[in-house]
Amino acid sequence: MNYAGNHVPTRDEVDHMAGPVLLEFGTDWCGYCQAVQPHLAALLPSFPGVRHIKVEDGPGRPLGRSFRVKLWPTLVFMRDGQIIMQAARPGLEEIRQGLASIQPK
Repeated sequence: MNYAGNHVPTRDEVDHMAGPVLLEFGTDWCGYCQAVQPHLAALLPSFPGVRHIKVEDGPGRPLGRSFRVKLWPTLVFMRDGQIIMQAARPGLEEIRQGLASIQPK
């Protein structure tokens, strides 16, 4: 899945998404973004209820700005429209923590 191929939701749409959501901000050409892909591929199958949305980010992109994204990739872990955790350039364990934190209780 690449960043550019998705419909980019608005902040209002994101804030009204039910259940666990992982927003991944980055670009296809970003080396840090590419480096996190194996971690996501390894972990996401263990969290089948998580909706994963890749958002191509860059200057003037309103959704990334609304989350104050400064580094790529930035992962935003949300549940029922609430930010539970946000991590820039996370490692495997930080991603695992984020996914576990948004699972329904």
